[in-house]
Amino acid sequence: MTLTEAQSVGLQAVREFYLEKFLGNIPESFKPSGYITNPAEIRQLTAFFVWGAWTCSAVRPGATYSYTHNWPYDEVAGNVATGPTLFWSMIGVLAFVLGLGGVMYMYGRFDKVMGLSGSEESSPLLSEKMLGQLVPSKLQRSTYKYFTVALILFLLQCLAGALTIHDFLGFTTFFGVDISNSLPITVVRSWHLQLALFWITLCWIGASIFVLPLIAGEQSNKQLWRTNVLFWVLVVLAAGSLVGEYMGPMGLLGTLWYLLGNQGWEFVELGKAWQVVLFACFAMWAYIMWKGAQPSLRSGHKWSLPVWLFYAILCVLILFIASFVATPKTNFVIADFWRWMTIHMWVEAFFEVFTTILVASFMVLMGLSSKASAVRVVYISAILFLGSGMIGVAHNFYWNAKPEITLALGSVFSTLQTVPLMLLTLEAWRTRSEPLVAMRKQQQLSNVPFVFAHTECFQFLLAVNFWNFMGAGVLGSIINLPIVNYYEHGTYLTVNHGHAALMGVYGNLAIAAILFCTRYLVLPERWNVRSIRMSFWSINIGLALMIVLDLLPLGLTQLVEVLSNGLWSARSEVFVASVQFQTFSWMRAIGGVLFVLGGVVPLLMLLLKGKIKPAS
Repeated sequence: MTLTEAQSVGLQAVREFYLEKFLGNIPESFKPSGYITNPAEIRQLTAFFVWGAWTCSAVRPGATYSYTHNWPYDEVAGNVATGPTLFWSMIGVLAFVLGLGGVMYMYGRFDKVMGLSGSEESSPLLSEKMLGQLVPSKLQRSTYKYFTVALILFLLQCLAGALTIHDFLGFTTFFGVDISNSLPITVVRSWHLQLALFWITLCWIGASIFVLPLIAGEQSNKQLWRTNVLFWVLVVLAAGSLVGEYMGPMGLLGTLWYLLGNQGWEFVELGKAWQVVLFACFAMWAYIMWKGAQPSLRSGHKWSLPVWLFYAILCVLILFIASFVATPKTNFVIADFWRWMTIHMWVEAFFEVFTTILVASFMVLMGLSSKASAVRVVYISAILFLGSGMIGVAHNFYWNAKPEITLALGSVFSTLQTVPLMLLTLEAWRTRSEPLVAMRKQQQLSNVPFVFAHTECFQFLLAVNFWNFMGAGVLGSIINLPIVNYYEHGTYLTVNHGHAALMGVYGNLAIAAILFCTRYLVLPERWNVRSIRMSFWSINIGLALMIVLDLLPLGLTQLVEVLSNGLWSARSEVFVASVQFQTFSWMRAIGGVLFVLGGVVPLLMLLLKGKIKPAS
């Protein structure tokens, strides 16, 4: 880079500022003090900051705007929204309205055009009496530890999140000890993100293995030791990566920080060696599902539910290869592109398909859907999610030096991602009364009261559909348009969408998976319905309160600040220390306490106290 005289003076001023900031010589010093003490490292970090600022303001060759399409907004620096940003936002809205109209038309002609409802009869609705006659296999019993450890990690994730927000509040001293010195935000925030991925993944692996004997037939005895080996590898992975994510940023690993510590990439924090172990775990999971689907494959049913599960997991494994692109010497723009592909190609493509397949399997086993109808729904969902999600991921690349076509693709296809969510939500709410109707019918035909075996699990599945629409759909679509994203990117509106979508959709689904599977495993006298229902309302009301009382209003407040003074002001220490930011952040505790104490703890206690049925 060739700097002007003014830029050279600015560079020197920035160097001096960050040297004093990290060495603790000014009032706005970095906390914890002494986190970086090497002047050479501070100089390198400053160079990175300056390069980032240059990228955002230097005119892109052959264009009238910067490499980042003039993001972030700052009129003083000459950064204002570009014409393409506004134009493709308008086209995105048009695509959304047309897509919504199209899906409503197809929904009205669903049965005749696609024959999705079908005439097949589902299995009898699963009652508590029928469930009591089912004896779990040794393979199914082996999944109980997956769910127990998952809930332990879930609780730890919540605690790490609480420590993260405490840092923003400046409330880090407990009983005279300032924990920010030993547990800085760079560590606890990494734990909060990674633990979410770990506990949800454990639930999905355990649930998919559990349902195999129910939807694919009898499993080989070798599946048991494979499942146990995979579990212990996952435990070592979780423990080792969490320790590394502490030791790396604390400078305790030396040159091994990249392999065993924290790579420095958000959502892909775990060290490269642990990343290889995670890849091996996904490969082993896919192998277990492939072996479990052999009865269906041998019978020629290449698109049955167990085979669909294998296909989805295999795609997850293949896409995870993208996470290995980034190294410490990879161009930042290229590395960041593949980092986002790793995250969002899971979330917005194949994990959506996987969850649809898993829910479809649950619905069949509950007696709420026939196998043929469930497979047809999976087909349609795969087309809708992969058709919009794989290209809609482009909304993550608006401002990282990509060409104008990125704005076009991201704007159109990311808004279309809401369409399949609306379709699934309509279908879910249309059929939500089926269990009640079926139960009444059963009670009329029988002299004994009929009790549906999976009422609690079905509640969490309904919550999945609600948050799919609200968290992923509504709160996601409002920030995906380029012109909105231009002003809100990097604010709490992104965090708002992330919490509502990740916990609301995947978190509720993971809990539903736990309840579905453990309902077969736990002795009836140890199954506490009242505790589970309290957990359901505590988790979902607590999540809603965190959004309504903190994340959404704070995000809107930040957006106003960005519009008034620029992104720098909305993310400044002055804004974070302001009364409004601190007040909203403290109010998150209302929903957070309810979420943890009324929701997570009772679920964990249920599994810790649960007594498993003997195996067949």
